[in-house]
Amino acid sequence: MKRTRLIFSGSGGQGVITAAIILAEAAVIHEGMEATQSQSYGAAARGGATRSDVIISEETILFPEVNQANILVCLTQQSYNEYSSLIRPGAFVITDSKYVQIAKKVDAKQIEVPMYESVMAQIGKPIVFNICMLGALLGITELIKPNSIIETLKERIPADFIQMNQDALDLGMELGTQYTRY
Repeated sequence: MKRTRLIFSGSGGQGVITAAIILAEAAVIHEGMEATQSQSYGAAARGGATRSDVIISEETILFPEVNQANILVCLTQQSYNEYSSLIRPGAFVITDSKYVQIAKKVDAKQIEVPMYESVMAQIGKPIVFNICMLGALLGITELIKPNSIIETLKERIPADFIQMNQDALDLGMELGTQYTRY
């Protein structure tokens, strides 16, 4: 992997931006890579559209914005409709099957993953939906090691919540590994 350009998108309150920050930090601190992360919020803090760009590279990153993504993660229909045009031909679009109906107009491998429903069925707390999404991403792409995410989480959240986040990451990995590797 020389350089991977990702766009995480969804709705305010889903943890899209937090997931992007965790991924970028894990890549830099625990994997020794270069990474940038930028974000934009919709008009409302909760419920408005959110987007976060992440670039992970083995080389210096000169421009932090993603114009054409290798990987697009969409957790809402609105974000899919808005950002699916930013995907590189032949890249990946990962969507949550509960909230996004995919269209075949995108020249990319589209992967529908039942992340939200799985989190609710197995963990029962929607707060770790974003960590399950990271797990699915890592299960599909092997972009970084899952332990790097956990180590980053240990630095960011109270110890009482580590196990729930580990369970969500593991669940996402299990869901993601059902698909072809990146």
